Amino acid sequence: MKKSTLDNISVFLAELIGTGLLVMLGCMGCVSGLGHTPSHFELCINFGLIVMIIVQIFGCVSGSHLNPAVTAAAWVYELVSTKMALAYGAAQCIGAFMGYGILKLLTPASVFDVALEKGAGFCVTQPNSAISNMQAVGIEFVATMVLILVCCGVWDPRNAKHHDSVALKFGFTVGALAVAAGPYTGASMNPARSLGPVLWNGVYNAHWIYWVGPLGAAFLTAFAYKTVFRREVPIEQHNHELAALNTDKSNV
Repeated sequence: MKKSTLDNISVFLAELIGTGLLVMLGCMGCVSGLGHTPSHFELCINFGLIVMIIVQIFGCVSGSHLNPAVTAAAWVYELVSTKMALAYGAAQCIGAFMGYGILKLLTPASVFDVALEKGAGFCVTQPNSAISNMQAVGIEFVATMVLILVCCGVWDPRNAKHHDSVALKFGFTVGALAVAAGPYTGASMNPARSLGPVLWNGVYNAHWIYWVGPLGAAFLTAFAYKTVFRREVPIEQHNHELAALNTDKSNV
């Protein structure tokens, strides 16, 4: 098997496993029927730290997009081809479905039954009843826009030498945005994260919000950043005289 094919398979698996872990562990932190009811802040920090862990694991393999919106932005930014972008999206959606399914196997059925009786289902993102659908789209758009701005800043060629804390950057970004936007829409910012729980619970009302808002923000924000802010880094001219001096010293 060619190396490029193996690399593509490893990227697919990294996105599938990474998104599966995001949904499974993120939603696991939302369980409240086992003696502890997590606060809103705990839920947000949990998702942020889970993102940090996964980026640390798979960032060097696939970039740890874990999110079709991030992949859409990477496509606009010309970091991935159309074919690979579609593979990323498929891996993320399948991973989210599998991650939620594994969580169902490991969690008492009563947790899911009670949540479905009271609403759309456990860990299913839904807009707050006090806001309209268009307001919910706006919240998801703005929250995802900030996330994509962080992505574009990290991807900017001028930041190529400052990737040592990328996992922390994305983890805290997701946590902070979840604290702010969570009460409005659940702060999904991720169509795959919302899709996994919905497929298992079968409640699709308002689910379109979590595709339109994040993907719209991803395409527009990445295009705007690429057009207005991105700058290429000049290639450093090789100093032959200095290289010769260093070579001479190394031979002494």
